[in-house]
Amino acid sequence: MVRILSLLTAAVMVSASPVSAHARLISATPASGAVVSAPGEVSLTFSERFAARFSSIEVKDAEGRAVTLRQEVSPDGKTLSGAFARALPTGVYEVRWAIAAADGHRMTGSYSFTVR
Repeated sequence: MVRILSLLTAAVMVSASPVSAHARLISATPASGAVVSAPGEVSLTFSERFAARFSSIEVKDAEGRAVTLRQEVSPDGKTLSGAFARALPTGVYEVRWAIAAADGHRMTGSYSFTVR
């Protein structure tokens, strides 16, 4: 009886714990694996607001050289974009991003696209 009561108490405590949702990347332009011509920017949209001050986007070419970007956050606080200072030459590019979600969790990701 004591064992059953302990198991029931543990089950209630687990089910009563707060659910912690994290912001997730819901769209990217150019998309992961995309082949594009002359993109003007990289744009990443997340499922919830993030702390702009603690968030960043970086693009590197195939040799690992950083591409100059002018970073901007949308008015709703869910989209992080980076406008390219000049046209990207043909090649493969890696996008690396990091955001600080509203719940305080830092999340990162990366993907690549190709300019033809």
